[in-house]
Amino acid sequence: MKETKLVLAGAALNQTPMDWEGNLLNIKSAITEAISRKAAILLLPELCITGYGCEDMFLSPWLAEKAMDKLLQIKEWCEDITVCVGVHVLLDKDVYNTACVIRNKDIIGFTAKQFLARDGVHYEPRWFTPWPANEVRQIEIQGKLYPFGDIIYEEQGVKFAFEICEDAWRPNRPAERHMGKGVQLILNPSASHFALSKTDVRYRLVVDASKKYNCAYLYANLLGNESGRMIYDGEVLIAQSGKLICRNELLSFKDVDLECAEVYFGDNIEPAETIQYLPPIDENKELIAALSLALFDYMRKSRSRGFVLSLSGGADSSLCAVAVAEMIRRGVEQLGVLRFVAKTQMFGVKDAAYFDELPPEQATRELVNRLLTCAYQGTINSSDDTYTSAKELANSINAQFYSWTIDEEVKGYVSKIEDVLDRPLTWDKDDLTLQNIQARVRAPGIWMLANINNALLLATSNRSEAAVGYATMDGDTAGSISPIAGIDKAFIRQFLIWMQRELGYEGLQFVNNLQPSAELRPASESQTDEKDLMPYEILNKIERLAFYERLSPQQVQERLVGEGVGNVETIEKYLQKFYTLWSRNQWKRERYAASFHLDDYNLDPRSWLRFPILSGGFREELNNLHA
Repeated sequence: MKETKLVLAGAALNQTPMDWEGNLLNIKSAITEAISRKAAILLLPELCITGYGCEDMFLSPWLAEKAMDKLLQIKEWCEDITVCVGVHVLLDKDVYNTACVIRNKDIIGFTAKQFLARDGVHYEPRWFTPWPANEVRQIEIQGKLYPFGDIIYEEQGVKFAFEICEDAWRPNRPAERHMGKGVQLILNPSASHFALSKTDVRYRLVVDASKKYNCAYLYANLLGNESGRMIYDGEVLIAQSGKLICRNELLSFKDVDLECAEVYFGDNIEPAETIQYLPPIDENKELIAALSLALFDYMRKSRSRGFVLSLSGGADSSLCAVAVAEMIRRGVEQLGVLRFVAKTQMFGVKDAAYFDELPPEQATRELVNRLLTCAYQGTINSSDDTYTSAKELANSINAQFYSWTIDEEVKGYVSKIEDVLDRPLTWDKDDLTLQNIQARVRAPGIWMLANINNALLLATSNRSEAAVGYATMDGDTAGSISPIAGIDKAFIRQFLIWMQRELGYEGLQFVNNLQPSAELRPASESQTDEKDLMPYEILNKIERLAFYERLSPQQVQERLVGEGVGNVETIEKYLQKFYTLWSRNQWKRERYAASFHLDDYNLDPRSWLRFPILSGGFREELNNLHA
């Protein structure tokens, strides 16, 4: 073929399900910027017109009709450029996930996704139908016929084709067939959710493919917290023949993040001898970036006016507080004060002008004061250490901080039940009841503050607690959003130390010196979480082996004993407790506030892991551990 140079552009978009105005504004901004940068081809993410997270709304025929109307509107913006737009299409009562190619205001075809994501957080086969390889047919839209299916396109003599997200993750991926047809460029529009270190895998997937198939590869992902649980890192990658040409900064606060690069096509392109891989990503840096963006998008897209937090002084609530402060710091740093304030949709012109006159560091502290309200709700069982931890942390980040005690309310409830039962409640006989009432009494007051502020109440449960139900339903589980429910306790503890050392949150020094405790029993009992449960490191190992690796209780025991975690008797004791508590508390996991998917798996039954509320409780399997 003749030598050709094409400017390729990929744009990450921060979309929201069925936000037609916002989604189209981002699409138009990307097209306008790509045209200004003389791009020949612009790749937009998967299902970017509607948003990827519409779920069962994809089964509503009217949604497909409206998306098609919006697509026809978008094509009029595509003057002298080829734009690839993610849109679903209803065809003969089946719904297809497609990439529509528009060239100079004309639709030239729809490529349909061939492999549907069905594991982990994905439920695509519920909504979409896979398209067979090598099949192309004609479809009619408003009286015009268009090619539809597995299509090879051409741009200025360069043949290109698609792998749509999951297509690229399968052994018999479309690229295997594309290369035999002379394809020199593969485009991948994606909605690839965030998980710790997943970007390293994705990077290899793209760069390795460009070498294996001796082609150019353009990848564009969604960006931000799109629909509540899933976060997208907005990755844009351009690679050719094993060499990375372009990669953007991930987890940006922008609405549109577009990257361009000039790519040469010809007959004499030699694959790289070796691929230069990037060093493994720092998961602590990655997590705080994802958590910050997820909180910001959740706040603004839910039209809430900040956050309210019951700050106990413990690890989980402290992490939630610092995550909000870091959200604001990063937002101001990336967007500037005025754009950050405008995107919150919380402040008037006068407030915006006030913040803009302040130095960025001071503006950040003032914004934390406006956006985060904390309260310490003590009881007779609370320690001075946790009060100091909560107060000093709130002061260090300049959050609003209130403190009150709930002993009188607890006494009132205890007294009522004692009168009804005509007996005193005692710790010997009523331990769980007396613990739970303290946690539950904390909920109404903090909910009142959230309602008054029209703010989101942050629940503070973590994944380790969710596994064994170590949380009081309607108490410490109360909240609008549970941001750290996908992170295990061991990771949280080291993460807090990292944030103190690396990000400068010195107010964390107090909690980092405390042993995690619910502080619901009398102080004389020296209650700690690990004393109530088991060492968190062991709990997390059991959880991962049981539900990520999907091993039986017997296999989990053999693995842990083989790794030297403990002897047979000790491990059996831990397994008996873990599986019993796990089975008993599925109903709690069903009721937790929506949580962010942050790791490569989670325990949320509405996203990653479904388990029956009622079950046999692993009785036979646990009994067999004795054998």
